[in-house]
Amino acid sequence: MALSAEHPSERPDGATAPDAGDVPARRGRVRARRAAVMAVPATLVAAGLAVLTAEGALGVQFAISGMPFTVTATELKGDGFAQFGGMREMAEGSPNAGDTGGQVVVVTSVIKKATLTKLCQSVNLGGTNLVIKAGGGKNKVRASDLTTDSTELSGNARFTNIEIGNDASELNKAGPQGKGPKGVFSQQSDTVRITELRQTNYATTAAVFRLPGLKLGFSESGC
Repeated sequence: MALSAEHPSERPDGATAPDAGDVPARRGRVRARRAAVMAVPATLVAAGLAVLTAEGALGVQFAISGMPFTVTATELKGDGFAQFGGMREMAEGSPNAGDTGGQVVVVTSVIKKATLTKLCQSVNLGGTNLVIKAGGGKNKVRASDLTTDSTELSGNARFTNIEIGNDASELNKAGPQGKGPKGVFSQQSDTVRITELRQTNYATTAAVFRLPGLKLGFSESGC
């Protein structure tokens, strides 16, 4: 039941509502608390992913958070590339579902062996950004069975021996992880090179993910 316009300080339970002057300050504190609460799990997840992917223990299928994150790299090189359409689902009752029904249509890219230069990953936590950077020195980021679920991807791409229009279930250039559902349009190539890579992702997995020069922190701006 909404508060009456004639009695703005009354509430149905008889308590006194806060003065209007207190509302902006309280909202500010709520936003700050929310950002802090969201940031702690994000940091723990980042650390957990490093362990799980290094051990090859993380499967491709898991409920996504529904929070998109940005990935950039000045250059990506890969051996064994596959790409096909798919759908990811959020945990039941996720507050990020909105009017999507908890589902996101994605393009899944799989690279058997990948190297990335100046990798940057960021996620907006509502007022601040968690940013991860690696591979900015002589040692590049390296990954095997790298899989990304994206809604946007841009850059300058070059493929060798590309095949377009395959049935996703018949793909064979990116290994077992590089197969999709039967009847789904797909493409694959022996190698891929993308410069000025930029992705909007909802999930990333890898059997092994080596991040030399790793830096993790918070920033006003993302990647």
